[in-house]
Amino acid sequence: MIKFLNLQRINAQYSEELKQVAAEVIESGWYLQGERVAQFEDELSNYIGSNHAICVGNGFDALRLILKAYIALGIMKEGDEIIVPANTYIATILAITDNGLKPVLVEPNINTYNLDISLIEEKITNKTKAIMIVHLYGKVCWAVELEDIAKKYNLKLIEDSAQAHGAELSGIKTGNFGDASGFSFYPSKNLGCLGDGGAVTTNDSELAETIRALRNYGSHVKYENKYKGVNSRLDELQAAILSVKLKYLDKENRRRIEIANYYYDNIKNGKIILPTKINSDPLSHVYHLFVIRTINRNHLKEYLMDNGIGSEIHYPKPPHKQSAYKEWSNNSYPISEEIHETVLSIPAGLHLSDGDVEKIVKIINLYYR
Repeated sequence: MIKFLNLQRINAQYSEELKQVAAEVIESGWYLQGERVAQFEDELSNYIGSNHAICVGNGFDALRLILKAYIALGIMKEGDEIIVPANTYIATILAITDNGLKPVLVEPNINTYNLDISLIEEKITNKTKAIMIVHLYGKVCWAVELEDIAKKYNLKLIEDSAQAHGAELSGIKTGNFGDASGFSFYPSKNLGCLGDGGAVTTNDSELAETIRALRNYGSHVKYENKYKGVNSRLDELQAAILSVKLKYLDKENRRRIEIANYYYDNIKNGKIILPTKINSDPLSHVYHLFVIRTINRNHLKEYLMDNGIGSEIHYPKPPHKQSAYKEWSNNSYPISEEIHETVLSIPAGLHLSDGDVEKIVKIINLYYR
């Protein structure tokens, strides 16, 4: 059986290093807001190229604390609008509504799955305060036109980089395109810890300091609370683990790209739509997921399983069709709906051998329905 993901096999390669740093943290007697978190924040900001990195509890908190900080700084207020892709994981949108802000959904480009930048300007109103882009599946969502729109209307640009660690375009890494970016270190991510974790990167010192307080009950100084904050802190153990794994990120992304290129070159089945290669920059997609499309998605998923290949659907239902947002249930986003009805993620992780990849291609090419 070729699993869709095998974290045990992936993490085995750093097993000794992980055990060593875990033992060091345990023996240190210091488990929160210590040297390991500070070290990883420095390493991450240096890697991204940003002035600041602020570790938080998870990727969702990274996004919601960016917005919460803008509210605390008087840049946004309840009821303001944030432009966001209609085609994204629901956490992106939950971060907006959790802050009393209004998501304005914009359709994706069917070829990239990312936000269609050409549709943004028509959605801007006098209440619009930011554009939140998502580098979905690991593919950079960026263009000069996006930056121009933000400058024209004085909007903040916020990146959801949860699936795009290490992706870059024209030498700029995700996490350093906009005003602020949220990262997730969920175990399955390209850079994942052994639990939950997240971070914000930014070049805005005032924003960074506000988020540092907000993640710690709104406090810069013990028992003095400037803001109505939250408890969202990465622990020392996860920070130490991330420091180990960050060293291998570029190498592992190259392997993901190698697997993807093999799929591009060798999957030859007219019933399968491969993700479109748009940019010539080889690092503009780091393939957190390799997502194909087909009309009979559920049948293909069953066929792959019958042939010993795991697959997943990212995602089966768009945010506007979720019960959580029942007020949008009658809204129509046909491109997003088509994507959600036809996408299937095939294995593309570091657990795959060359033989596994070859078998996946062979089985997909034999698919007939």
